[in-house]
Amino acid sequence: MNITASQVNELRQMTGAGMMDCKKALVETEGNIEQAIDILRKKGMAKAAKRADRQASEGAVLSKAAADNKYAAILMLNCETDFVAQNADFVKFTQTLLDYAVEHRIKTIDELKAAKLNDMTVEEAVVNQSSVTGEKTEIGAFNVLEGEYVTFYNHPGNRLATIVAMNKSFDKVDEISHEVALQVAAMSPVGVDESSIPQEVKDREYAVAVEKTKQDQIQKAIEVALKKAGINPSHVDSDDHIESNKAKGWITQEDADKARQIKESVAAEKAANIPEQMLQNIANGRMAKFFKENCLLDQISLIADPQTVRQYIQAADKEATVTAFVRIKLGE
Repeated sequence: MNITASQVNELRQMTGAGMMDCKKALVETEGNIEQAIDILRKKGMAKAAKRADRQASEGAVLSKAAADNKYAAILMLNCETDFVAQNADFVKFTQTLLDYAVEHRIKTIDELKAAKLNDMTVEEAVVNQSSVTGEKTEIGAFNVLEGEYVTFYNHPGNRLATIVAMNKSFDKVDEISHEVALQVAAMSPVGVDESSIPQEVKDREYAVAVEKTKQDQIQKAIEVALKKAGINPSHVDSDDHIESNKAKGWITQEDADKARQIKESVAAEKAANIPEQMLQNIANGRMAKFFKENCLLDQISLIADPQTVRQYIQAADKEATVTAFVRIKLGE
């Protein structure tokens, strides 16, 4: 039977379902609108479409590795409320999708959505879940790691999970890689090491470090000048404080005017005369601190303080290291 565009559009307007889903339903019912609506409702598509403008910011995050520890996946399934997210059936459904992905070693989120689960695709199953829970449901994230040895960690509460890949298998690799996965969960590193952090992130952090250094140097010069003039810097550190402290009688109008003049003139003079080499040295020091705090291998190990994560791993095997990790937390 020939299904017209107007019929498809009419069904779409009535249900809010996708155009192709409407056309398939009409073909299946030979153009019967009411039966097509029933098909879409049974699949959850009509209801889900009406929830499209809602925010699915809650959900469950789970991770799992294959039995051979060569593949691991992490999945975030979103819903609208914590009440649904903590429901045992919702968590079980999330685990079912993840189990399927791991069993079939699915690589991408699109491949996962298109995969057949029982008599429907995973994407259709997720849409159908909306009719079960009464809330918008969608796959928020799906990531995979493959390597010589991969592991995973699920934080209690199903809101945070990690997967980690090592470059080799070795004695105690299970124990050590698990601790590294815990480290990733707790300390939220930006990259494995300095070389793995994108250049744009480094450039942005360096620009922040330079500006922060400039402002620190300017502020120090202003405080010295204010004290020399007999004015307490904490009384004039902002216009609001100046006005407030004038009202309290802590500073006079003359002090206020003088403080503003000092702050303006000293700031301009200091900004123009900060030695470039000093600026770069301090900014580089800030960057070193940034890398130490945000590169996984350079972080202090939570399990082997004061060793770094790199030292903790290499104490077991000098050639072992982390090649990649993924950390997903609900709301981030």
